[in-house]
Amino acid sequence: MTEKKVLIVIAPRNFRDEELTEPIHYLEKSGIAYDVISTSKGLAIGMLGGKMLIEKTIADVCDDGIAEYAGILIVGGGGSTEFLWDNQKLLKIVRLFDEAGKVVSAICLSPAVLARAGVLKGKVSTVWNDDLAIEEIRKAGGTFKSEPIVTDGNIITANGPLAAAGFGEKVAKAILST
Repeated sequence: MTEKKVLIVIAPRNFRDEELTEPIHYLEKSGIAYDVISTSKGLAIGMLGGKMLIEKTIADVCDDGIAEYAGILIVGGGGSTEFLWDNQKLLKIVRLFDEAGKVVSAICLSPAVLARAGVLKGKVSTVWNDDLAIEEIRKAGGTFKSEPIVTDGNIITANGPLAAAGFGEKVAKAILST
């Protein structure tokens, strides 16, 4: 059996630190490998000062394909709206994961990325309690549910930092069952 691997996407600035570190903890605990990518290479800095060295970009993955990954996890935080919501290559990657029936997950403000990619139509999801983000889900034909973590088929969403640990655990379990 080949090793399971997850693609983690963060903004280059203002990603939410614990929404990255908590899921990574559960992935590592479960023996799941991961790559962390962003819109640019270099040092990504979180809202709380956490740092992550980015060696591969969204464009690199878009060109190489998603075959090696069992799922995608998109981290939230203030940088999500600025760097991820309108990234066309990321939206394409999300659609590819969904079409392949792989795990598609996002937390905080990033479920809006899933909405813009068109994968939330007819699905129930959650997002950070932000009018614009909630509206994105509804505009995409999805149903917003005000809960910390919502799973609908292959889609897992969570509403923010307080749900990060439970979200990480759910994503890891979903990846292991694929």
